[in-house]
Amino acid sequence: MIDKKRLPLCADSDGVITFSFLLLPEYAMISLMSAIEPLRIANRLAGKVLFRWQCFSEEGKPVVASNDMALGEHLNYKQEPLPKNLFVNSSFNPQRHLSVSALKWLQQVKRHGACFGALDTGCFLLAKANLLQNHRITMHWEAIPVFKELYPQQQVSTDLFVVDGTCVTCAGGVAATDMVLSLIEPYCKNSLIEEICDQFIGAGKREEQVGQRSDIAKRLHIHNPRLLKVLRIMEANLSVPITTAHLAEQGHISLRQLERLFERYLQMTPSQHYLKLRLEKAQQLLRETVLSIAEIGFACGFGSAAQFSRSYRKHYLITPSKERSVV
Repeated sequence: MIDKKRLPLCADSDGVITFSFLLLPEYAMISLMSAIEPLRIANRLAGKVLFRWQCFSEEGKPVVASNDMALGEHLNYKQEPLPKNLFVNSSFNPQRHLSVSALKWLQQVKRHGACFGALDTGCFLLAKANLLQNHRITMHWEAIPVFKELYPQQQVSTDLFVVDGTCVTCAGGVAATDMVLSLIEPYCKNSLIEEICDQFIGAGKREEQVGQRSDIAKRLHIHNPRLLKVLRIMEANLSVPITTAHLAEQGHISLRQLERLFERYLQMTPSQHYLKLRLEKAQQLLRETVLSIAEIGFACGFGSAAQFSRSYRKHYLITPSKERSVV
């Protein structure tokens, strides 16, 4: 029996469900294709049209994706009926591609009662249109630090995808397939989802709570549990750094032993690694936001713009202002 609470999608008058995608420049084509292919295969295996798909763009013009490729002509969202299930697809530099007309159109779509959502960094557009209040969302893990600085009150998850009422978001990439499979499953016969996964030569549909990134132990090839705990604490506290002594205390290890572990596994001191993480976050904020240099320094745990600039220049051999000018 279908759980009505898990059905955000809206069907057309003929019972077919249409997935609509708003494409922004530099969008990730892999996200779009990962979302569309399950629909195509579902129709083929079912022997009938269960799902449709369509793409919108400003003026209906082709949109160049992040791989420098573009599909054919799209639908001009200013001239078409409002879609019932809309997903904003963007990837790199989402804030550079926000238009007033697109924001107003999205607000109309929401008022129309549509299911709405985003792939990858599409939430930047939805947030700018004030459509995410009281909704839990997700996006590509790399964009989360920037988004949180801009919208600190927003609930952001690191899950593959999130279905929160009529708001559906995913991390992008192949996670779009998992999201679509979950959305269409109630409308398909029992074995169809498994058959679709077989066509992908995949292991099956992943659940939404699966994390996006491999664990820090795999990323850094570290398996010491106390060191891993300290590293996770560092990554979770970049805006307000914790002293090395306090980190050792939270890791239930002596300060001297913590320093030995960092030297052994990372070839640097705890403070050097912590500073590296904070500066990496600062670099991303410089490249992808319009926050002032002082605001970015504060967001990354520096007491003043001067201190931030000195540390940044020493690490990257370029000042924060020049970093921003070359992007």
